[in-house]
Amino acid sequence: MTKADKRIRPPGSKSVGWALVQAARLHRSRVGDRLAAHDLFAGQEQVVQALAAAGTMTMGDLAATLRVRPPTASKTISRLAALGFVERRAEAGDGRIVRVRLTESGLAKAEAIERIWDEVEAELLDGFDGKERRRLRKLLRKAARNLADASGATGHEVEGDSEIDEDDADALVVPIPQDGIERSI
Repeated sequence: MTKADKRIRPPGSKSVGWALVQAARLHRSRVGDRLAAHDLFAGQEQVVQALAAAGTMTMGDLAATLRVRPPTASKTISRLAALGFVERRAEAGDGRIVRVRLTESGLAKAEAIERIWDEVEAELLDGFDGKERRRLRKLLRKAARNLADASGATGHEVEGDSEIDEDDADALVVPIPQDGIERSI
């Protein structure tokens, strides 16, 4: 048998990564379709939800939480501010520190986003029992941690999941700058 005769297996036939990417694309598409009805684009909902959970964040903390580069977070905040969903304020006494928070309109969007995520989550996990849901969450967290460790992007994980066990507690560490001062981007 020559190399030309050897068949290449179809993409994803045994790849966890392929299946994960396909599920993520379909999830993003379903969420994106629903967000459009609320004048939002896929990705913006994560910013709104992070701010809804935190109340107020520095631009640097927001970028770190979302695992994006600071210019990406800044561009998204600018777009959301133009829509009237967020507001930025320089810290009194130190204009380098910029804090971001949702407006009343932004808080209403956060509630709508929560409903959208619940609806798409129900579609995603249709037919899964509680044990399977918990196991999938745990496995995905572990996979994300592995990739974060491999790329050197450790330190931020999604908080608030009551099912995090002691093995997962390390993932909740949030790094603070050495001088202890949070700076804007």
